[in-house]
Amino acid sequence: MDIIYLLLPVALIIVIIIIAVFFWAVKSDQFEDMEGPAYRILMDDDEGDNKTPVESTQKNEKD
Repeated sequence: MDIIYLLLPVALIIVIIIIAVFFWAVKSDQFEDMEGPAYRILMDDDEGDNKTPVESTQKNEKD
């Protein structure tokens, strides 16, 4: 029963920290664009990328 006197304040401190971090994230616009990264990963960016793959560069160095 004595452990409850320790666990309750520790739990309340953790909850207060979590709430503070959540409000900081909302204030600093961390949740502003929730769909952008999901669509960005599906976009095809290969149009302007003319770099050679690392594997072909390594093969040329060995020859």
